[in-house]
Amino acid sequence: MKIYCITHKPLTYIKDLNLTPFGVGISDFPKNFMVETNGQNIANKNKYYSETSFHYWYWKNILNNKPKDEWFGMCQYRRYFVKYEYKDQIDNFNSQGHYPNINNLADLKKMLQLEPSNMWNNFDVILCEPWSLKVKSKAKLFKKGLKSLVNDPSIIFNIKKQNIKLHFEMFHGYDNLQKAIKVLPKKDMKDFINYISSNNMLPGHCIFFSKNNDLINSFYTDLFKWLFECEKVFGFNLRGYGNQRIYSFLTERYMPFWFNKYAKVRYWPWLYCDITKLQN
Repeated sequence: MKIYCITHKPLTYIKDLNLTPFGVGISDFPKNFMVETNGQNIANKNKYYSETSFHYWYWKNILNNKPKDEWFGMCQYRRYFVKYEYKDQIDNFNSQGHYPNINNLADLKKMLQLEPSNMWNNFDVILCEPWSLKVKSKAKLFKKGLKSLVNDPSIIFNIKKQNIKLHFEMFHGYDNLQKAIKVLPKKDMKDFINYISSNNMLPGHCIFFSKNNDLINSFYTDLFKWLFECEKVFGFNLRGYGNQRIYSFLTERYMPFWFNKYAKVRYWPWLYCDITKLQN
């Protein structure tokens, strides 16, 4: 199974984890890296697309040539799928993907899911174990979600309304998701609205494992058709962390929706580990 580790930093020790280092954006990377500037790409948009520009590159340059029924996947230099045995040891409530016992690359490497699991046999796609979007601080809700509260004051008491929709409104602009939905294909519009309104758990980070070429091709076709329409709405004069990478944040919500609608999904443990801070 080939796993691409997506990074915008030239981290040469990614290879030590038995992962394929993949450089996104237009920076220079070490010779042993695969880079999105080789082949058909949107590398010039990486500032706004983040890891989603990797997905475009993979779709256009690799997917159709990958052997059918061969698993592949991706991770990020700070987020990794790990073996199922660690599922109950990772904290996704107080801090997303937190696991305290990693002191070096060897500690991380022994945890990584590097081969397909027999537990995936009847599934099309493996996504990140979802985490709760319940608002932990009322102060933050008033600070970040005031417009949402004015529109629906019951949000503060009704945990079910502390959902994917509210989370996006709080951190990526109150009406930006609604603007994006307006250019979503009609076949998905109603179902997507229902998904973001009825779910307060998010399996995000735009990473997955799969072996189904046809399914992934259909997903990428729908995803980028929508994102390119969204470009007409938002453009690229985007400022602030929550807005500059809006195409990545839209992907993060659309990906689990699409796979849950069109495929059989299994959730899998993952952890947060910034390898730039590990001592080798």
